[in-house]
Amino acid sequence: MEKLNSKLYVQNCYIIKENERLRKKAQILNQENQQLLLELKQKLSKTKNPNGSNQGSNNNLSSSSSASGQS
Repeated sequence: MEKLNSKLYVQNCYIIKENERLRKKAQILNQENQQLLLELKQKLSKTKNPNGSNQGSNNNLSSSSSASGQS
């Protein structure tokens, strides 16, 4: 029984370390995604038509950024 507990403990430690590694990677990817989204929004605002026909697409981008911020 003690051997099984030790084995499960080691597996649990490995899972915790892997989880931390993946969480850090996800945070980095999210930061990169937010930066790319910001750059895209800036490019879209520069090329926006004077009559405002691109406003609908800007709303879609802002809603996708809030969804991607959730981890």
